[in-house]
Amino acid sequence: MQTKETITLSGVPETMLQTVYARAKESSGRGAIRDRKAEETIGGLQYDFSLADRDKAMHSGVIARTIVLDRLTGAWLQEHPGGTVVNVACGLDTRCYRMEGYGRWYNLDLPETIAVRQRLLPENGAISQIAMSAMDDWGGCIAEQDSPALVIIEGLTMYLTEADVQRIFSVIAGRFRSATVLAETMNPMVVKRFREKSIEGSHAKFTWGVKNGAALAALLPDFRLREEHSLTEGMAEFLPVYKLLGKIPAIRNISNKIIVLERK
Repeated sequence: MQTKETITLSGVPETMLQTVYARAKESSGRGAIRDRKAEETIGGLQYDFSLADRDKAMHSGVIARTIVLDRLTGAWLQEHPGGTVVNVACGLDTRCYRMEGYGRWYNLDLPETIAVRQRLLPENGAISQIAMSAMDDWGGCIAEQDSPALVIIEGLTMYLTEADVQRIFSVIAGRFRSATVLAETMNPMVVKRFREKSIEGSHAKFTWGVKNGAALAALLPDFRLREEHSLTEGMAEFLPVYKLLGKIPAIRNISNKIIVLERK
């Protein structure tokens, strides 16, 4: 019998266990996404996921953003074959195994998170791991500078401050001449009022939000807004009622967004 890994984390790093579990459960169940790597990872873990099983809102949000981000990432790689991808605050994300066409993929997260990732998802070749905070000067760890770059910031900004977010974008601007950023953001009202049941025990708390892509771009002098996508677009893939609900501005606006920005 295979021995399962016992994982002990707290705070924001612990949330990565909930997200990979949501993807694995969806992949092996309803199938709105297929993520065999997530299934394999969860199968090798010893962890109490009972809170995650009861948190339907968290599950739906994770799957919706996975659908939207996979679509946007795949489209960018088609336009920029051989490009560089940096996955900021990657946790146990498995997108690098689902995507094709990149020249180099960097997974970046805190040292304690990367230590777990190295045990569960050892990587080499075109995939590298960087054990640093998203607010550190991690740009120096990226070998590529002249090739087009895609930076993915998923499930992070809502745990930061405005200054932290600006710092991340300054690192991106300081490293890449040409960069597209896919940043997940939360509405400020949701930050104040919403709590995810699955992360209550980890003491991770939502701390920051932004109204829309224009408001985010206004904080970032080196970037311009290209477009934004509500997670209702992903929800519509597995809950058809969102094909109608997603057309209602109030519902689109209250949902998390994937904001697409480009370096000026």
